[in-house]
Amino acid sequence: MYTFIARLWKTLGGRTQWRLARLQHSTFLVYAAGIVRDDEGRVLLLRHRLWPDHRPWGLPGGYVNAGERLPDGVAREVLEETSLRVRVRDEPVRVRSGYRHRVEAFYEADLVGGELALEEAEILEAGWFSPDALPAALAADLKSLIRTLSAPTR
Repeated sequence: MYTFIARLWKTLGGRTQWRLARLQHSTFLVYAAGIVRDDEGRVLLLRHRLWPDHRPWGLPGGYVNAGERLPDGVAREVLEETSLRVRVRDEPVRVRSGYRHRVEAFYEADLVGGELALEEAEILEAGWFSPDALPAALAADLKSLIRTLSAPTR
């Protein structure tokens, strides 16, 4: 029986296989964020309007669009939220899950241009922070990630 099912599966082709797999599995969101640095090594952090009051500071980022490469999603979100252009590195520095139906990917990015102008519907404030002077209302795991990536041994 399993041999028959395997042969049938292989004859369906990729597009049909994908559609059947999607019916069986829950959908999920992919969130991508950028650890954006300026020439002085400071990290761009945003105070988000829609985030909880106890931790409103975070990295620029957002949900990746269907068919969009994750690094391209980071660059787009940074541009939308701040009007800054960045060069996003190809490999994520961290990928994690834990939120229901959500995967998060974090990428390092370098500032390449633009002038800071906030998207006021989502962002209340932006700042460039030294890794040793991060806001208290930034999630502990993000503080740790930023400090680890900023360590001199890297």
